[in-house]
Amino acid sequence: MTSSPLALVTGANRGIGFEITRQLARLGYAVILSARDAAKGEAAAAALKTEGLIVSAVTLDVTSADSISAAIADIENKHGPLGVLVNNAGILIDGPGGFESSLFDMTDDTARRTWETNVLGPAHLIKAVLPGMIAHGVGRVVNLSSGAGQLSGMGSGFPAYRMSKSALNALTRVAAAEAGNASGTSNVKINACCPGWVRTSMGGPQATRLVEQGAETPVWLATLGEDGPTGGFFRDKAPIPW
Repeated sequence: MTSSPLALVTGANRGIGFEITRQLARLGYAVILSARDAAKGEAAAAALKTEGLIVSAVTLDVTSADSISAAIADIENKHGPLGVLVNNAGILIDGPGGFESSLFDMTDDTARRTWETNVLGPAHLIKAVLPGMIAHGVGRVVNLSSGAGQLSGMGSGFPAYRMSKSALNALTRVAAAEAGNASGTSNVKINACCPGWVRTSMGGPQATRLVEQGAETPVWLATLGEDGPTGGFFRDKAPIPW
């Protein structure tokens, strides 16, 4: 059982997830980063440990309910209950043509894989950790969404990705409402955020934001005080339309 707040960041062996892990660990959190590839996860954790940070790795495939159950059980047995979950793992596989990708080109396989990773994975993880947070009367869940999922500005391009992020936003509201009803407290908080267009392997080299900037709002939501919001959608630490 660690004496520091315990956080899990999914898909964190690189990109925004890696930087979220770093920033949380610098704030004194004991952070577990997850990766599908065990070797990549261990390498990422080792890199952060050289900075003197309390970080470990767990192998977790967010598309597998069995993998999620095994990983959460392993974490709880070794470290204790999670206080923070950051659902960062996600994919963008629409094609061809990027923002020009059409609904008429979307395959069932693309839609299914996107849904399993971007929606069902976070849903399974929330269901796995939320009862413990409610029982302890405190917890933070952060869902990495996207402005591409905003219904208020919905357009064409990336159809599977857009639909998945809209659904993730809906999941955020449903889970936040259920957590509040079940716990009778506002100190179990579930929020979504858009990190912006970040220079990662997904965002590409033309993206306008550094990874450090992309991690700021997720870290803020993961470390909210008791008077912080729940059931919201944020960018740059400010509410944005759904």
